[in-house]
Amino acid sequence: MPRVLRMRALACVALLSHFAIGSAKAGSPDPQEFPQIERGRYLSVLSDCGGCHTVPGGKPFAGGRAIETPFGNIVSPNVTPDLETGIGAWSDEQFDAAVRKGIGRTGAHLYPAMPYNAYTRMSRDDVMAIRAYLNSLEPVRQTRDANTLPFPFNIRSVMVVWNALYFRAGEYKPDLAKSAEWNRGKFIVDGPAHCGACHTPKTRLGGDRTDQYMQGANLQGWSAPDITNAKGTGLGNWTDGDIALYLKSGHNRITAATGPMAEAVELSTSKMTDRDRIAIATYLKSVPGQENASGPAPIDTKVMAAGGAIYRDQCSACHAIDGKGVPHLFPSLADSSMVRALDSTTGIRMVLRGARSVGTKDEPTAPGMPSYAWQLDDRQVADVLSFVRNSWGGAAAPVDPGDVARVRSQTAMRND
Repeated sequence: MPRVLRMRALACVALLSHFAIGSAKAGSPDPQEFPQIERGRYLSVLSDCGGCHTVPGGKPFAGGRAIETPFGNIVSPNVTPDLETGIGAWSDEQFDAAVRKGIGRTGAHLYPAMPYNAYTRMSRDDVMAIRAYLNSLEPVRQTRDANTLPFPFNIRSVMVVWNALYFRAGEYKPDLAKSAEWNRGKFIVDGPAHCGACHTPKTRLGGDRTDQYMQGANLQGWSAPDITNAKGTGLGNWTDGDIALYLKSGHNRITAATGPMAEAVELSTSKMTDRDRIAIATYLKSVPGQENASGPAPIDTKVMAAGGAIYRDQCSACHAIDGKGVPHLFPSLADSSMVRALDSTTGIRMVLRGARSVGTKDEPTAPGMPSYAWQLDDRQVADVLSFVRNSWGGAAAPVDPGDVARVRSQTAMRND
């Protein structure tokens, strides 16, 4: 190659490298700059609309999925643009009122299984983008089964009282004292992603206990973990990168997503932009948690001995003698805040029923844990969990065999 052409080629390579590096530094695209339909599609991902409005294996967004609540099952509606059974005949105003105010097309109140108390933080433009995306889908003619709510919860007008107690309409207002990244994270967490629907404890009427914001809750036979920055029970020992990687792949150096969170990762967080996952991590790391300064009472040495023996026989092959597991494959029990959560329901459930972690593009293996319900009685399950909760520098209240019996009974007939 002549010297002049060679120099020009090298210059082109250098220029292309400069742009490639610049693009990498710029990070993932800003969803606010997407065209309307694509922006609506992305907002539907942030909102996990498909998780509720699609029956597994069914037509996307055609509804019919039963959403379990403490008051009974609520069946999700068809949100495809079908004119008769979907939202095709709805006006923009009716759609916006449903999403952000909890008012249905006929004027009846919606139940907060549709998280309008979180979606209200989106703007009308956001909601219209979602509408534009849904209108671009194939119309599906599909009716739905009736809700199964007992009296008085089957009377929609009682929602007037619930709304007065727990619903505050209004778009998200940025905190000007915080960074744009922090504000984006808070908007996603409190708005479209409606993280509090699972992770904030509820009153007897199903409203958020705002004084325990994101400190974990019990739902659908699982205990959703504390996702505040508390060191003992929350994300205090996670880095921003740990959180972002977990949301992207469902796995990190500490744990793996199972149960309802596995579905949330598969359908929603794994499809978010890197920029938004980091924003979520930035915000969650700023949320103070509740630290137990005194710690639990010392655990019975007989319980620790019995639980340790079971752990060595049944658990150490995957989770290792030191509880560290295998990063991105088998969770580290030594570093897990979930196993030391105040509510031990998820730990009990996983021992009894087993679990399979989520498989994603970045982590497709999806390893599973077998069920030990047939092999361990209630006392043995309680002992091994109490051992795990109080080993490798951890400290938590022992698990009561009565709680194991309760979870065993509650989950015996479940299909999830």
